[in-house]
Order: sequence, then structure tokens, then C-alpha cells
Amino acid sequence: MTKIALGLLGGGQMATAIAQGVCKAGWVNESSLLFCEPDANQVAKLRSKFPTAGIESEASRLLDRCERIVLAVKPQVLESIATSLAPHVLPHHFLVSIAAGIPLAKLTHWLRTERIARVMPNIAAQSLHGASGVAFAHGVEESDRAWCDQVFRSIGTLVHVQEDQLHAVTGVSGSGPAYVLMMIEAMSDGGLLAGLPRDVALQLATQTVLGAAAMVQETGVHPAILREQVTSPAGTTIAALRVLEERGFRGAVMDAVFAAAQRSRELAGPIRKTESAS
Repeated sequence: MTKIALGLLGGGQMATAIAQGVCKAGWVNESSLLFCEPDANQVAKLRSKFPTAGIESEASRLLDRCERIVLAVKPQVLESIATSLAPHVLPHHFLVSIAAGIPLAKLTHWLRTERIARVMPNIAAQSLHGASGVAFAHGVEESDRAWCDQVFRSIGTLVHVQEDQLHAVTGVSGSGPAYVLMMIEAMSDGGLLAGLPRDVALQLATQTVLGAAAMVQETGVHPAILREQVTSPAGTTIAALRVLEERGFRGAVMDAVFAAAQRSRELAGPIRKTESAS
């Protein structure tokens, strides 16, 4: 039987993005992936994208065959199945949860293991430009940490943070692609309004966002300084920036990040004494 390098509980967008990313990066072979997905429609999509990967319908089989597993299901799904998963979690398992908002205290209590990490990735993992934050439980071994780092660094940037900071990671990068995609859409529509063909406007908007991000990443210069460098007196850019400031662009983005972080905290919910003591 093919050795399983990565097990994925779930076959949705994030599981697919991670699987596509690690395969594209050459970190694992498609045939050494194993998904657990009970939904027949989603299974059909997985078989189309990953024809040589394994697919199980029961989580117990995934745990039987894999030592290291990414729990790539929505928070409410993970909470509902955690009790049934716990009896199958053994000392050799290392689990990585990407469920937004569910703290390590709850995860270790539900799953009866301290060998667990929380990662907040984003959908850009599928293009190897993901941004992820990770926090580890106390029982995570160095080999587990190295494996987790290798997985998520193969699909983009990974930062180590305190667990409470994962809410902010969610607000900035977890939900962040949606903000940027909305901006690309708006810039493209603006180009259309100004007279460009839609395909041309979209191409220019997309490359402009990509190029601006690359400038920050490659130079290490603060974006405010780079912005000043491309803003000439009485020019077109300052005229555009004045409109963005008048419409509250900066504040709206800050509020959006904060709102996403707060929603992540709400999803976490209160931690009972029995959970915090586990």
C-alpha cells in the first residue's frame, strides 16, 4: 500500500488548495494523499482533480491509515464530529486543525491529544502564495513542528504566533484574499468606466496588485514609503488617493480586518473549565 504522506479530513476548498499546493511544490506525490470526504458530489470533484489520491468516506479509516492529518473542515462540522473522532486518535497521530476560531484548549479536550496544532491558512495556497499562521499545543514534538512548517511553507509564507494572535491572522490573511479580490474587481470596473475593454482592465488591475505586493515583499520597505515614491505633486495618483481618503478606504479596510478577527473570537466561544484544564 502506498505510504500516506498527508491525510486530509475534508475535501472542500481549503483541503483542495493545500493538496494542490503541496503537489505543485513537489513536496508530496498525489498518490500519497488521502482524503476523507463522505459527500458523493465532492468525491467526484476530488477524483477529477486528484485521480491517483486515495479517498475514504469514514474518518476512522483516515486515522487508521495516516499518522499526520490536516483537519480541513468547517468549525461547526469539526465540533459535531469531534466526539466520534476521539476514540480513534492514538499517541502516534499528529493533527493540524485549520478550523477558524476553535482554540487549542477545545481541540485537545475534544480529541484527547496534545499533539495538535492550529494553522490559519488562506486560499492562495493553491497557487503557492498562501499566507499562514501557526500555534502549537504543548504536546507537539519537534518533528511534528518541522513537518507542519514544511507543509505550509511549501505553499507560501508561514509565521509562528501566539494562539490568541490567530484571530488577527484570520482577519489579515485568512479572509484577506476576499478583500484583495474585491479591490481587483473594483479597479477593473473603474477601468471599464474610464473606457478600457473589460479583459484589458482586469489584466492591468490584477498585475498592478501583484506588482505592488512584490515591491513590498522584495524591498522590505514600508508600503507608505513606497506609496510616497509613486505619488507626484498635483499628479494623477494624489488625485485618486484624495478620493480614497475621502471615502474612508483605509478605515474601511482596517474595520474589515478587525471585524473578521472579532468573528473568529466569537466562533471560539467560551472555554469551560474542563476544557482549559485538559
